[in-house]
Amino acid sequence: MRKILVALVATSAFATPVLAQSANPTFSGARVEATLGYDHTGAGSSVSNNNGRDDQKIDGLLYGGGIGYDIATSSNVVLGAEAELTGSTAKSDRNDYTSDFGFGRVKQGRDIYVGARAGYVVAPTTMLYVKGGYTNAKLNVLAGSTSQTTDTRFNLDGWRLGAGAEHAMGPNSYAKLEYRYSNYERSNIDYATGGTSGRFDVDTDRHQVVASYGFRF
Repeated sequence: MRKILVALVATSAFATPVLAQSANPTFSGARVEATLGYDHTGAGSSVSNNNGRDDQKIDGLLYGGGIGYDIATSSNVVLGAEAELTGSTAKSDRNDYTSDFGFGRVKQGRDIYVGARAGYVVAPTTMLYVKGGYTNAKLNVLAGSTSQTTDTRFNLDGWRLGAGAEHAMGPNSYAKLEYRYSNYERSNIDYATGGTSGRFDVDTDRHQVVASYGFRF
């Protein structure tokens, strides 16, 4: 009986770290991160530029943060959910309204993203992943030729796809490099008077290349 107990204890002591390692805890648990990167918004493929000017885009610096939760499996696959809130310095430098971009003189407002991701651990501290989900962005209307924002804004609804790499910097910290593409297909206008327009179709593309640094708990 004593020999059996000794054998069970020894087997358990050996099996526990093996099982823990197979689930790769490096990429498991809740996380919070700060994000910084390049932001580009422009007219989609269904909108043609026929006025001879390159005025279908705004570019700027993306900044913000996000939260998430990941579950690592025993087959090096990581599944997770995430949410992000960002702002941007991108704004139009045009003084006149153009129908090509579709929004006139605007500044990129806040963006909310909620989605999921799936990753594969390619090394003990490195994971490659893809992501996708829902995004809602605002474009703040600028007053005339100034940089002053009005109380009128466009509300844009769309979807986002992306891919990236995450590297564990330590037991609880990590860094990410990511590209994502968003397309906004529906919009409405929130007027300065407090009213809201009906929903209408748009075709607006957004490209972002961002770096993030975060911590797991």
